[in-house]
Amino acid sequence: MLLRYKKSFEKIAMGLMSFMPRERDLKVLQQTMQKYEDNPEWQLFLWKKGEDFVGLLGVEVSEDAFTIHHVSVNPSYRNEGIGQSMVEKIQQMMQGKEMNSTEETRAFLEKCPQKKGGL
Repeated sequence: MLLRYKKSFEKIAMGLMSFMPRERDLKVLQQTMQKYEDNPEWQLFLWKKGEDFVGLLGVEVSEDAFTIHHVSVNPSYRNEGIGQSMVEKIQQMMQGKEMNSTEETRAFLEKCPQKKGGL
């Protein structure tokens, strides 16, 4: 289940985001989290499996497109299709918008089944 980020999820979100290579430095990670909290165009989502938050997806939304900046899954839950499920769900939520990637997320997103308006 994909849930919108709330401040009460901050520690969980920071832990999941720290698996992203560019977010390992604490200062960079804090700046990124601040961007998601302050800028309404930057939206962060968490994937809940049972009682645990196991994945994170961060997007930047514009009028006709969205860019996936962050995709992260707890290593204990990798290779279960959670990342692809998060991408599918965000595509449904952003229906009608073109999906874009960053250099960091491109390789993963190319493996995902594409809906309308792919990469």
